[in-house]
Amino acid sequence: MSTIAPTVAQSAKPPILPLDFNANQPETIRLYPLTNYTFGVKETQPEEDQSVIARLQRLQEHYAEHGMRRTCEGILVCHEHNHPHILMLQIANAFFKLPGDYLRPEDEEIEGFKARLDERLAPVGRLGEGEEAGDWQIGDCLAQWWRPNFETFMYPFVPAHVTRPKECKKLYFIQLPKSKVLSVPKNMKLLAVPLFELYDNTARYGPQLSAIPHLLSRYNFEFVDEDGNVVALTPGTGPDGSKFKTKVLAGDDDVDMSHANDNPAGN
Repeated sequence: MSTIAPTVAQSAKPPILPLDFNANQPETIRLYPLTNYTFGVKETQPEEDQSVIARLQRLQEHYAEHGMRRTCEGILVCHEHNHPHILMLQIANAFFKLPGDYLRPEDEEIEGFKARLDERLAPVGRLGEGEEAGDWQIGDCLAQWWRPNFETFMYPFVPAHVTRPKECKKLYFIQLPKSKVLSVPKNMKLLAVPLFELYDNTARYGPQLSAIPHLLSRYNFEFVDEDGNVVALTPGTGPDGSKFKTKVLAGDDDVDMSHANDNPAGN
């Protein structure tokens, strides 16, 4: 029985090269691999409120004394297999949130934000080599979410009938350095969530977190390996998507992440 040698199919026509499509491009963001970062745990940071009702009551008290509450959260991005991953906290195996928190009434915005990032992610008693307190590179403000009333709902705009919103939450892009030591409170988990997992996934992550892929679409990325070599560029192609999954970086990793967070992200 004769065998036929396989042939490689080739197009009869060369590809059509379009005109340049790079006008008005933003700066290219360099992403370092997840393996460049060191993750640990530190003392528990109990939640200030034991229920949603208690949280909204505290917001009401804050508003009565200080006016609109200011909240800042960070979008920290690294990569694995040349695909962006977002560093995210999971609290009590129940809901996801970005690192950050509300600012103290007396705090200036950026310095206050850096202090809240330190509270969540900086190691206690020892910073990484060459690091100092507040060593965060705060980038673009990518989104603003508004809480019009003492309710859980937040919107990416101020409703027309609202003149005194109760809270404004800003999401900032945080440029991670080549390496960094990060520690998470023992009662939380630090996760690396692939970008495609967030996209259009409001049922799991809520509207704010599932919008992150849209927010980051404005950027071009270059992906760097552990030796500092650029190994891929946007648009680029990565390996098979089956290799991507949410990773537990620090905290209790005994929980099956495939069913975690049946409740969407908290606001």
